[in-house]
Amino acid sequence: MPNKETIGIVVSNKMNKTIIVIVKKQIPHKKYGKIITKTNKYYADDPHNTCKIGDLVKIQETKPLSKKKRWKLIKLIK
Repeated sequence: MPNKETIGIVVSNKMNKTIIVIVKKQIPHKKYGKIITKTNKYYADDPHNTCKIGDLVKIQETKPLSKKKRWKLIKLIK
């Protein structure tokens, strides 16, 4: 089974070799059908500290790397 991949925006790079990525997805409300924006924050591994705040990145789910890190950086899109 392939690992999950998603695209998000870097909101924090203050930690060493770790970034926080926000992923927004739009889903319909279960009862009323109105489109709602859900936001998830993921801690991702950035081994070379290449990402800056505001970068668009692709991350992939991986084995637990620390207490909160379960994602790794695949590609810096822009």
